[in-house]
Amino acid sequence: MARRTDVPADNVPGPFFVDRTCIDCGTCYQFAPETFEGGEDRARVHAQPGDAQARLRAAMALVACPVGSIGTDDRTDVPAATRAFPHPVAEGVYFCGYTSEKSFGAWSYLIRRPGGNVLVDSPRASEPLMKNLETLGGVATMVLSHRDDVADHAAYHARFQCERIMHVADGFTGLEHPVDGDEPILLAEDLLLIPTPGHTAGSVCLLHRDILFTGDHLWWNPVQGRLSASRTYNWHSWAQQLDSLQRLLAFEFTWVLPGHGSIHHANSPAAMRADLQRALALLRRS
Repeated sequence: MARRTDVPADNVPGPFFVDRTCIDCGTCYQFAPETFEGGEDRARVHAQPGDAQARLRAAMALVACPVGSIGTDDRTDVPAATRAFPHPVAEGVYFCGYTSEKSFGAWSYLIRRPGGNVLVDSPRASEPLMKNLETLGGVATMVLSHRDDVADHAAYHARFQCERIMHVADGFTGLEHPVDGDEPILLAEDLLLIPTPGHTAGSVCLLHRDILFTGDHLWWNPVQGRLSASRTYNWHSWAQQLDSLQRLLAFEFTWVLPGHGSIHHANSPAAMRADLQRALALLRRS
């Protein structure tokens, strides 16, 4: 739990604060940028929430924080915040909140669909979230994008008996549906698994309608104003990751929903393709 006695002076005075235990995962300032922002290796409160909606979003960021670094002197909105996840992102797609320190605060998502709900990567094992997932129809399938973001997958499998899908190249065993190879795999009419090795040997993306779930393969960098990927945080092969990014040009999507980094929504598949081409050109020169 965040401690008021351990709050740096660069937090704006008021009820919400971020203490020094912050790991700078980005969750709070990606979800509630009106209140939080990134700093030097940690987040901070740059403006206190000014209305009811902003207070709720700040409280939701508190709930979502993987290490409990966000605190508030007024917990009025916290009970509502615990009930507010999963939170809508796009039609039928939700941010689960409740990020896990085990995956350094990576975001996980719920896809609600008639053929069975899908979790993309694992959130923290949280009873309020699990109850909300039950209300929304449970979880039939869990797609794990790569080995870094598995978090509490076993707890969700035990609760929902969901089938866990992951690429064998990342070395996990005991999963119900291991996949192999480099070719896209049609899991269902609206679910295409795309192997994108590079960040890890078994990294995959999931395409649902026009939404691409990318794990740690690709994300939006709001500071640079473009799609991006990280050579620094690459655990397998940067050259292979760039080749995998190139392969994504063959697919049509308008959303990028990453585990780490910001969400991006383009006006059209053509606009997204142009964004990806621009990013590739810059990344290949880096």
